[in-house]
Amino acid sequence: MSASALRLQIGARTIAEVPRRLRRVALSLDQALGAELPELPPLDSAEHGYLLTSLPDALSPSWPGIAFVRQRYIRYFVDLRAGEAAWLAGLSGNARATMKRKEKKLAAANGGTLDVRRYRTPAELAECHPLARAVSETTYQERLLGSGLPADPAHGQALAAEDGVRAWLLFLRDVPIAYLWCGADGNTLRYDHVGHDPVHGALSPGSVLMAVALADLFGDRFRRFDFTEGEGQHKRAFASGGIRCRDLLLLRPTLANRAVVAAVSGFDTTMRLAARAARTPALARIARRLRRA
Repeated sequence: MSASALRLQIGARTIAEVPRRLRRVALSLDQALGAELPELPPLDSAEHGYLLTSLPDALSPSWPGIAFVRQRYIRYFVDLRAGEAAWLAGLSGNARATMKRKEKKLAAANGGTLDVRRYRTPAELAECHPLARAVSETTYQERLLGSGLPADPAHGQALAAEDGVRAWLLFLRDVPIAYLWCGADGNTLRYDHVGHDPVHGALSPGSVLMAVALADLFGDRFRRFDFTEGEGQHKRAFASGGIRCRDLLLLRPTLANRAVVAAVSGFDTTMRLAARAARTPALARIARRLRRA
């Protein structure tokens, strides 16, 4: 898969794009945990290089051109084989208490019960898709990141026919307000598409739905739940393990690519310094406004 640009972002907001055609090579969780160096497919003449995602810190591919680390993060996951009791025991006491409090609050808003509905067969997913799409259209994941649930009503049908999809919807008074749509990669289930209606953000529907979905998965066939690339507070809160990874650019050694790396590196450094500065109380409010603008 090729990407047409490098994004320069503040939080979830893209403020500029640098045109580059990159061949994206994404490591699966199994590859990352197994420290398997991926095979790089040949570049075509119009491609400027590769973007390797979730490359473990322990691996360094041999490359005659420019190598540049775009970001570092922990790729979080849940070891489902350990069982639900072990997972809960691994959470902090505060995390368990917060999870119960949020579930009770949302249940109270719904008349006393949580209304979570599960979908896995092609017929069930055909019913789920338009409801999940209605939620996805309200989310920042779709508006700012372009990572909402695909609009194609047949999305996931072929994989579902092979028992490779799990989806959940959370309803509030019979209206869907949060969704989670996950595809399988062998015995691993991926955190593919997720979101909640921001109108109901005070009820923490995304966190509640995630907790319910994970509880379901301990009785399912999967070995791991993969939170995929990037970090987030909710991933850290629910995960039972993680591996340190980086996204690595491998570019042809041209003057244009060297200029691009210098520009992107300068931007990334500025953002890291700004993030540190924004932790001070005087600047935190300004930073939040900028990210949400």
